[in-house]
Amino acid sequence: MLVALLGLSACTGESPAPASSAPPADTGATTAPPTAAAPVTLVSDGSAADNLPYFSRIVADVWAGPDNVAGRSYIDALTAAGFDKSAMQVTQDESTIGNPAESIEFSVRWGDQCLVGQVGPSIGSPVSTVLPGLAGGGCLIGNTRAIDW
Repeated sequence: MLVALLGLSACTGESPAPASSAPPADTGATTAPPTAAAPVTLVSDGSAADNLPYFSRIVADVWAGPDNVAGRSYIDALTAAGFDKSAMQVTQDESTIGNPAESIEFSVRWGDQCLVGQVGPSIGSPVSTVLPGLAGGGCLIGNTRAIDW
């Protein structure tokens, strides 16, 4: 799952927060979209955990669509939903030899925390969680692609 993100720490020299088999209880982390009864809106003055249900719903909606393994689809949907595009990161859609990526990750920096999503053929269902932000200001460890569209 998100272990792949943490495994890339050697690429940047930054040390990620220690991984555990389950996210801290206070993050509101989830691996499934919220139920229909849950309020699903952007909480602009809320925490990353407050916005995880909304983030997860958007991720699930894109995953259900035709471009579900294209990082741009997630960035565009999150931007359209009100998240700050300048606070986002996304990994490559293809490997260095041109094969489709087995998974892609994307994130939105929210204060000192990050909303992080991971999707792809090797993942199964989309994964969304809240993780601590990196000291350098980003969320994802390793190489990310420019969001220049």
